[in-house]
Amino acid sequence: MKVRKISDNSQKMNYHIGKAKGQAQEKANNMMDKASDAAQSAKESMQEAGQQIKAKAQGGVDAVK
Repeated sequence: MKVRKISDNSQKMNYHIGKAKGQAQEKANNMMDKASDAAQSAKESMQEAGQQIKAKAQGGVDAVK
């Protein structure tokens, strides 16, 4: 009887460990997705700023001509 109880407890513990591991992995994946989205947004903002600077510089060159 004790052997079965230990086995049941071990199975329950393994289940909870697996569940916690899955939840931690899901949270990590969500954080990575958010970081990736933030990096993409920053990249797009920098590209837009670069295009605006380029356009202003070109406008200055045209004005000098």
